[in-house]
Amino acid sequence: MSGERIAAPGLGPPSAAGLREELKAVRQLAPYLWPRDAGLRARVLISLALLLVAKGVNVYVPLLYKGAVDRLSPGHPAAIAVPVALIVGYGLARVGAQLFAELRDAVFAKVGQRAVRRVALATFRHLHALSLRFHLDRQTGGLSRAIERGIRGTEFLLSYMLFNVVPTLIEILLVCGILWGFYRADFALATLATIVGYVAFTFAVTDWRIKFRREMNERDNEANTRAIDSLLNFETVKYFANEAHEAERFDKALRAYERAAVKSQTTLSALNIGQGAIIAAGLVTVMLLAARGVSRGSMTVGDFVLVNSYLVQLYAPLNVLGMVYRNIKQSLTDLESMFRLLGVRAEVEDRPGAPDLAVSRGEIVFEQVSFRYDPRRAILHDVSFRVPAGGTVAIVGPSGSGKSTIARLLFRFYDVDAGAIRIDGQDLRAVTQASLRRAIGVVPQDTVLFNDTVRYNIAYGRPGAGDREVEDAARHARIHDFVSGLPDGYRTKVGERGLKLSGGEKQRVAIARVLLKNPQILIFDEATSALDTRTEQEIQANLDEVSAGRTTLVIAHRLSTVVKADEILVLDQGGIVERGDHGALLAQGGVYAAMWARQQEAEEHAAALAAVAE
Repeated sequence: MSGERIAAPGLGPPSAAGLREELKAVRQLAPYLWPRDAGLRARVLISLALLLVAKGVNVYVPLLYKGAVDRLSPGHPAAIAVPVALIVGYGLARVGAQLFAELRDAVFAKVGQRAVRRVALATFRHLHALSLRFHLDRQTGGLSRAIERGIRGTEFLLSYMLFNVVPTLIEILLVCGILWGFYRADFALATLATIVGYVAFTFAVTDWRIKFRREMNERDNEANTRAIDSLLNFETVKYFANEAHEAERFDKALRAYERAAVKSQTTLSALNIGQGAIIAAGLVTVMLLAARGVSRGSMTVGDFVLVNSYLVQLYAPLNVLGMVYRNIKQSLTDLESMFRLLGVRAEVEDRPGAPDLAVSRGEIVFEQVSFRYDPRRAILHDVSFRVPAGGTVAIVGPSGSGKSTIARLLFRFYDVDAGAIRIDGQDLRAVTQASLRRAIGVVPQDTVLFNDTVRYNIAYGRPGAGDREVEDAARHARIHDFVSGLPDGYRTKVGERGLKLSGGEKQRVAIARVLLKNPQILIFDEATSALDTRTEQEIQANLDEVSAGRTTLVIAHRLSTVVKADEILVLDQGGIVERGDHGALLAQGGVYAAMWARQQEAEEHAAALAAVAE
């Protein structure tokens, strides 16, 4: 009877609020069904015209069948040519109904796929426009599944609501009208009562089954999220030999999904049995009425066949209607989830008419900046400093002091709570984010690469750059010889998150990417803290070359990497407690001097252990 599509999102219980949300989702989808493009609108109208023709031909088919049966009945005086013509016409009408239906789908395909593309692209762009805070709070697996389902729901609603629900309603009205007009009212009333009973039963049981669907899909989301999270942390799983633990966690979610899916399937079987019983009862009732008419001589055998053909023909789309109703409910919930994502406002937005950042010298100024991720805990308070054009300022301090937050604010991942950040006198909140980020290059502590080629990851600094430019950037980053020595050269795949490359190699790719971007302002966010001493020294030499002549902000944990900075800021508990160059800070004998002494002692101890080991 009714088919079922699994892995749909949770459905809400039928309520006034739920109905409002569903209607809102339909309203949001409507512009995609009636696009602005005149050519696409013409396709919608042609599709509707073909739909009406297909239904008209479909309703006419049983009439041809009746005529052929009547003329073949014993004692009918008509010539043999007449039923032949009717039989041929019957066959042509059936082919015609399918032909017009297929043409309808072919004409509408571009409208539907364009809508899916627009919805997917709008969602993708919106997610990239949302704040870093949003993405840090979300689980990637659940988010990707919500988008996937929303796009699939869009495609389903556009095609099935227009070409299944509406045509079925039209066909029901036409058939009831024909039965009423050709025969007695009780034929039409019995047919209509069967249809109403079928629809009411289907809707009621489907709404009751919602709780099982919701449970099943929540468990599906949970299993998917756990699987993605475990695979993204593949190395960590291996480090702790926790494969069995991860499998148990995944299986726990799968077991919960299995229980919910079994309940969903058994209730679906109950729904199908009930639907079959209602259809059988209606069919028997109408056939008994027709048989009585034949026995009394008020109806012919052809009339009996006509009534049967109409009911069988009508119940076929009704069977599908049960599946369609469930999937419409599921698709509407999918859309609600996706449109809810589209409704999330970006925390950081460009002001209307904001100009692009005009960088002439590259001077950075923080003016009494304060910031909190959580209103209950201050991260930065009253921070002020200046990075002169072409100069280098380093920020050091213990973990949690707010060093990386400064880089995030400069990139405008967040807006400051108080104070201002300026580049060449322009408040970052007054310029476009895109122009700001084009002017800044960053080499982070953990360079995450796309699962693509080395060339793609370097060229990401300036998409569209030619091979020679990419290779020149790689040479300046001291990675060209390494890449050229690989079997596939620049076409070598780096793996998920760049796992096929070492830490130093990934950092050199990041440097090459920044060189290709050629920004006027650089941020080194603990760019060497995860590397061994020798690799750190090599990368640091690269960074010194890259930063020459550019305004540079260095965020560092290892103080040995910032001794050449023009000024060093010591950050502690969200405030600047010391500032000066390396020599001046050592002479002060304060926080910086103590940090330097501890790091020097740790390095000497490590060197002594290495010497003993050799």
